[in-house]
Amino acid sequence: MTETIQTAVAPAGATPDSAAVRAWLAGLQTQIADALGAFDGTPFATDAWQRAPGEKLRGGGCTRILENGQFFERAGIGFSDVQGDALPPSATAARPELNGRGFEAMGVSLVLHPRNPYCPTVHMNVRMLMATKAGEAPVFWFGGGMDLTPYYGFEEDAQHFHRVCRDALAPYGDDLYPRFKRWCDDYFFLKHRNEARGVGGIFFDDFAEGGFEQAFAMLRSVGDGFLKAYLPIIEQRRTLPYGEAEREFQAYRRGRYVEFNLVWDRGTHFGLQSGGRTESILMSMPPGASWRYDWQPEAGTPEARLYSDFLPVRDWI
Repeated sequence: MTETIQTAVAPAGATPDSAAVRAWLAGLQTQIADALGAFDGTPFATDAWQRAPGEKLRGGGCTRILENGQFFERAGIGFSDVQGDALPPSATAARPELNGRGFEAMGVSLVLHPRNPYCPTVHMNVRMLMATKAGEAPVFWFGGGMDLTPYYGFEEDAQHFHRVCRDALAPYGDDLYPRFKRWCDDYFFLKHRNEARGVGGIFFDDFAEGGFEQAFAMLRSVGDGFLKAYLPIIEQRRTLPYGEAEREFQAYRRGRYVEFNLVWDRGTHFGLQSGGRTESILMSMPPGASWRYDWQPEAGTPEARLYSDFLPVRDWI
């Protein structure tokens, strides 16, 4: 699937309000970290960082991290605001006219890995990128979304997650949810295995429809919808009993998560290609994963049902 690129050039004399975006992103990180820390019973640690003088990138950010919590085995919520002199190849592949421009990239990205295999991993990202060139108006766009990766599938969980995604987008156009759902299904797909990463959600990139204010409002609605989408699911599943067999399957499926992030994910590639902070970029990795040679689940098991009923693309609402 090929999406139309919706980058926008700011009108003469007008600049996208990066300060407003930055303030909202920082507040969103704090809100989510506080809510998830309370849910776990363990506060998130804070790791503020700044690029050293002379490095490829300028700027800094803050990583909120929880490891070996009561519920989360690893949970990372990163905020970054960095500037560079030239966009990396992952950002200019679809828009070569931006080659050589400087840029500012800011966003919040999170990945949560619960310990209980009946609780799904989840990813969310909201970001803005602005390409700059002396004497010309900046070019800006937004990107992001959220997607759910269960190890053991529950239809009501997938339905709830997708309903919240749909409702977050509804005020900005009835076409956005079906468009962004298809984009998510296409994007979070391991082409080398012909297999989806999870049950999807929404994904968008290069988005600037309606101008800065309209597009930023849509981004806020997505980010503000995350806790509504995820917390009810883990509240429902957190006490389900599990054993070593379920943990082994979780580790096997986490291997797929690692493969996608390292092989296909544009955000990972952007961060590494631009000289980003490796520790923050790779905080999305699970604390443990495994691989088995040509393993197949036994027919009729919950593990087999993940493959037959949940990973194939379907309409959840």
